[in-house]
Amino acid sequence: MADKRDYYEVLGVDKSATAEEIKKAYRKKAIEYHPDKNPGDKAAEEKFKEAAEAYDVLSDPQKRARYDQFGHAGMSGQGGFSSGGFSMEDIFSQFGDIFGSAFGGGFGGFSGFGGSRSSARRTTRGSDIRIKVKLSLAEVVKGVEKTVKINKMVTCPDCQGRGAASEADIKTCDHCHGTGVVTKIANTILGQMQTTSPCPYCGGEGKKITNPCRKCSGTGLVKNAEEITFKIPAGVQEGMQLTIQGKGNAARNGGVPGNLLVVIEEEAPKEGGLQRDGNDLVYTLNLSIPDAILGCSVEIPYIDSKLKIKIDPGTQPGKILKLRGKGIPEVNGYGTGDYLIYVQVYVPKRLDRKEKEIVEGWRNSSSFTPKS
Repeated sequence: MADKRDYYEVLGVDKSATAEEIKKAYRKKAIEYHPDKNPGDKAAEEKFKEAAEAYDVLSDPQKRARYDQFGHAGMSGQGGFSSGGFSMEDIFSQFGDIFGSAFGGGFGGFSGFGGSRSSARRTTRGSDIRIKVKLSLAEVVKGVEKTVKINKMVTCPDCQGRGAASEADIKTCDHCHGTGVVTKIANTILGQMQTTSPCPYCGGEGKKITNPCRKCSGTGLVKNAEEITFKIPAGVQEGMQLTIQGKGNAARNGGVPGNLLVVIEEEAPKEGGLQRDGNDLVYTLNLSIPDAILGCSVEIPYIDSKLKIKIDPGTQPGKILKLRGKGIPEVNGYGTGDYLIYVQVYVPKRLDRKEKEIVEGWRNSSSFTPKS
């Protein structure tokens, strides 16, 4: 992480840049370092990936806010390019639309990563699925493994995703000859201009189905329940979103599956119990007057146990006791919060006659006279 360049520096924009300015800057960098313009140039390929990683973070408002606050350390466990989980093909399939018509649609004008004309065909991507997961305070402090069952689009088991009843029912598109794109040449004041666009007859797939699969009606996808297990790191906060790569809806024609987006919710703290304040744990301790005066040992609640602490004689109301490192760990493992105990002294509203006599005896004692 320490070797990574600042994402704003990578794209050449200010930290106050708008979403459109970031998009334009990425488009410029990606065109400059595209592998088809720099064949065999590993340095250019790395810069292409670096620009994609920067755009992945800065184009997402939540990721950008976290990056602005924590830098590269805040990107750990967030998925996407910043976690090194995407290949060159993923970059093309996810961000290819940014290049628009500059190269005739998609990455037209380049051969696409791989070089053949047929690679200009669009790679489909499944949609993302967003779920909410509620965590207890103990799960936030320790981290947890969760298993959820979700209904999602999966590859049709009858046709293995091809959408046709059999391989013989898939025919090459007559209009694009299987390339998925059509090319047009127009005369302009600058001369002849060649543009490519997805084939309107096959939707850019390069093939046609003559006999659709009955189970999926030719889509290659069906809905099915699936159990997904994933780990949530310690220290997450309300509203954080974790990205589980490839666990969203399946894509048609064997494309890139979407992601599972897990939004964190925290259970409300119990009345009078432990509460969270950032990465600190907070507890209000009510002491009796004798315990505050004489001192004592008390047990206080912790995550799934109790802690024994010593109260010094003469502890004043409002005093804050601190147990260092007993709070919530940073989500990226950089430090841990503290356990703060706020001391309150309980003053009874009613006393019986004998109790009043005892307290009256204290009234004129110098030990009970407030000191400035």
